[in-house]
Amino acid sequence: MSTTATTIEHAAPPHAGPRTFIRRLADGDAVAHIVTLIFAATILLITSLLVYELWINSHLSRAKFGFGFFVTRVWDPVFDNFGAAPFIYGTLVTAVVSLVIAIPLGLAAAIFLAELAPRRLSDGIAFLIDLLAAVPSVIYGLLGIFIVVPLMRTAIGPALKSTLGFLPIFKGPNYGVGFLTAGIVLSIMIVPFIISVSREVLLTVPREQREAALAMGATRWEATWQVVVPWARTGIMGSIFLALARALGETMAVTMVIGNDPKIVTSLFAPGYTIAAVIANEFTEATGDLYLSALIELGLVLFLMTFILNGLARLLMIATERGGGRHA
Repeated sequence: MSTTATTIEHAAPPHAGPRTFIRRLADGDAVAHIVTLIFAATILLITSLLVYELWINSHLSRAKFGFGFFVTRVWDPVFDNFGAAPFIYGTLVTAVVSLVIAIPLGLAAAIFLAELAPRRLSDGIAFLIDLLAAVPSVIYGLLGIFIVVPLMRTAIGPALKSTLGFLPIFKGPNYGVGFLTAGIVLSIMIVPFIISVSREVLLTVPREQREAALAMGATRWEATWQVVVPWARTGIMGSIFLALARALGETMAVTMVIGNDPKIVTSLFAPGYTIAAVIANEFTEATGDLYLSALIELGLVLFLMTFILNGLARLLMIATERGGGRHA
């Protein structure tokens, strides 16, 4: 009798799995797990489909030009000769110029709002910064045309030439439109992202860190610069690379002020072109299959550039964390 009972008792566990799963379904755990898993997998599916469509539809261009597409400087739709080098160059130059301007401005503003400004003033300015981040890019383009371009032609350009004209990047004719103008407009667009994210990161630094630095005899600025900023630098770097991603993919504002000339030149005063701008300008005019395929391959190049730069940013942030980014 006891042997039979023991046998039955040991035979029961195989049915415990389904019962446990049904119980988890009733509790909602399994449902939540499945639903969130589906949503997460959807992101991967959308990204994969995007890369697949760009890859398939750029077949003609890839088959004809190969790797030479990345280094060729000629873009001639009449003779079906296409190269991405001027657009890659223009995209990187405008992004770098915008970051050079926006990073010091954004970081300084974030430090002031998070550490030095009264809380009421900080919250009010932060609200205005969020509004700036929501302004459509075409509005920035209009401001660039009516404000930045005339200033570049009459004031900023001549001042840079008179003081830094010995540098190759500030030589040549100044038309008002060009790489530098596009970089300035882009910096105005991305600085709200740097300020907003960096401010929130700085506010999350534990209060004890500030108080400990002040107790050691540090001034308010020394505590901020030597303790608070190093503690939050991983998040600050994240805000910078978020701004970089926005700068790489910006279309309308850059198209309106860069001059749209597919050339590789040293001077920042010269007109140029970006990948996003050429796709926006010429996609509806692309009549031939090879022309359309070349534009789609440019989109693939922009996607890969963004992917690589964000990957490098992630690796840099991981390295910073292992080196004591948050615990410096």
